[in-house]
Amino acid sequence: MKIMLKHLCILLFLGLIPSGCDDGVSPEEGHSKAKGFVLEGEGGDEIYSQFKGASSDTITIIVGETLEFSVHFLDDDGNEIDEEGEDEGHDNHDDQADEVDGLRISENDTAIAKIEVEEEEEEHHEMRIHIIGVSEGSTSFKLELMHGNHADFTPAKNAPITVNAQN
Repeated sequence: MKIMLKHLCILLFLGLIPSGCDDGVSPEEGHSKAKGFVLEGEGGDEIYSQFKGASSDTITIIVGETLEFSVHFLDDDGNEIDEEGEDEGHDNHDDQADEVDGLRISENDTAIAKIEVEEEEEEHHEMRIHIIGVSEGSTSFKLELMHGNHADFTPAKNAPITVNAQN
């Protein structure tokens, strides 16, 4: 019985030791605590959002149209996170020292819609994406907040896009 209790205590202790970047570290250590994101159109209107797994409607675009969105990440209370400030004080992992933080787009059908991450300008620290309607149909995409070669935030589901034919 004593041996079992001793082994149980050791297992519990080992389970509490952090094992890397995906352990929910605090922003003091430089990782985002994002729980969702908002895509805002050029006029500042919220076009799509995802927060703790719940999402708004589908992004709709017309073939040949390009929409530009600013990307804002949300904290546990649904407030916008200042991503620039969260990166301060983070120790880069040795194998990631030369990599840049930013957005990664994946899992979309580029025959229907192309999604591009806008390159960041020196004085402008806002994250932006462009969605280009290629052909009629539906697709979706995964938007991740990257830190080095791993994601600090991965959404619960992909953001849906519907591309309609030109009138």
